[in-house]
Amino acid sequence: MQKNLKRNNNSRVSDIGLNSLDAEKENKEYQNKFFEQLPDELYVQIFSQLDMRSLCRASMTCKRWNSAVSNNDSLWEPHCLAVRVVCKREIDDDRKSGFSWRDTLLRNYQKSKVKLEWLTGRYSNICSPGSLPEKIMYPMDAETWGEILEAELKRYAEKSQADLITLRV
Repeated sequence: MQKNLKRNNNSRVSDIGLNSLDAEKENKEYQNKFFEQLPDELYVQIFSQLDMRSLCRASMTCKRWNSAVSNNDSLWEPHCLAVRVVCKREIDDDRKSGFSWRDTLLRNYQKSKVKLEWLTGRYSNICSPGSLPEKIMYPMDAETWGEILEAELKRYAEKSQADLITLRV
């Protein structure tokens, strides 16, 4: 009798487990059908609220989301305009050349990060080329390096002027 009771309890537990698994599976199927029925305009509306990292991750979720994200250039425009703060000339040149907002962002995002670090003086006190981190040696054109050099010279002149004022006092 004890053995039958244990067997019955085990079968009840497994029935409950199977029922909850079935319910979970049905719920996921319902969710998938729900998302599949959403119009593309609603996807775009939702995706437009995402930051760049989340937008890229959403594009890796499924083929439909990838298509919705990759094929809608307006989703990439605000992120590209944020990069334009640092890479104005580069962004404007790419747009004039006919690149999409997405492609322009892909072409200039890493450059903007490196350029911003240079322009803000992050590497002003580097003593030798060997002490430069490898990631900052991103390929940039001569005009970009010219902008960085101008910023460095301006920073140096301001520092020299401040040093002279300190010596006079």
